[in-house]
Amino acid sequence: MTRVAAIDCGTNSIRLLVADADPETGELVDLDRRMTIVRLGQGVDRTGRLAPEALERTFAACREYAAVIKELGAERLRFVATSASRDAENRDEFVRGVLDILGVEPEVITGDQEAEFSFTGATKELTGRADLTRPYLVVDIGGGSTEFVVGEEHVRAARSVNVGCVRMTERHLVVDGEVTDPPTAGRIAAMRADIEAALDLAEETVPLREAHTLVGLAGSVTTVSAIAQELPAYDSAAIHHSRVSHDKVREITEWLLHSTHAERAAIGSMHPGRVDVIAAGALVLLSIMERIGAREVVVSEHDILDGIAWSVAAASR
Repeated sequence: MTRVAAIDCGTNSIRLLVADADPETGELVDLDRRMTIVRLGQGVDRTGRLAPEALERTFAACREYAAVIKELGAERLRFVATSASRDAENRDEFVRGVLDILGVEPEVITGDQEAEFSFTGATKELTGRADLTRPYLVVDIGGGSTEFVVGEEHVRAARSVNVGCVRMTERHLVVDGEVTDPPTAGRIAAMRADIEAALDLAEETVPLREAHTLVGLAGSVTTVSAIAQELPAYDSAAIHHSRVSHDKVREITEWLLHSTHAERAAIGSMHPGRVDVIAAGALVLLSIMERIGAREVVVSEHDILDGIAWSVAAASR
C-alpha cells in the first residue's frame, strides 16, 4: 500500500482524499475524504478574475487540509485545479497561495486531463460488473464545466465544455446579485438553450449516443440521488452506485426549478453551498439523459478525486 493525498479544486468546491492505494489489486482504502464549498469561481464568468474573498475561502480550506495530510502522513500529494482557475486572469495569485500553504504547485489541468481522471476514478471498480454494459459515458457535472468521457476499459473520446451548475446559475438565474426564486420560464429556456449548445459541442468529438451505461459524478448528481431516495441526511454509502431513472430526474429537476430557496434549503441531504446552484446542475443532468435517451443514471461517489489518487499511486511505483 502507498499512502497518497489528492486535492481536487473546482469551481464550487475543494475536496481532499487521503487513502492507501494498492495498484496491484485496484484497492483504494479511504482514510479521510472531505469537501468544502469555497465557490472559487464566484464571478469568474463575468469578471474573468478570481475574487479576493473566494481566494481566501480556498486558502483557508487548504490550511485545514494541510493539517490533515501531515497528521495522516501521506507520502505524496497531488493538487489539481480545474475550470475556474484555468479561466482566471489572476490564476498566478492562486498558484502562489497554494504553494505557500501545501508545498506543491497546483496543476491547472486541461479539460481533457480532467476527463481522464474522472473516467478512471468512476469506472475502475465497475470492471467485471455483469449488470452494467460498456461502453460507459462518464459525465462529471462541475461548477464551471462538464466533462464527457466515453470508453470501455480505457478512454476512447473525451470533451470538456463550459457549462456547469455555478456558471449556468450566474449566467441565467441571478438578477441584481440574487438568485431568482423561482426563475421565469424565459430564463429557464435560455439556460436550457445554453446547455443544448454545449451538448452539440461535446457530440462533435464524443459519441455520446453510443454509450450503454451513463455514470454521473459530482455534487449535482449525487444530490439528485439523495433527493430521489428521500434521505434524511447526505449518506455517501446509500448514494454510491445508486440508480436514478430518467422520469425521477425529470420530476426532481422540475421541482427544483420551481422551488424557493427556503424549500431547497429544507432538504435534509442538501449541502448549504448547493442550495442556489442545484437546479441548474439538475437541468444539465436531465438534458444529457434526454439527449442520449438514457433510462437511468448510475451515480458514483468516486470521481476525479479518486482518479487523481490513482495517478499519485502509479507515480509512486
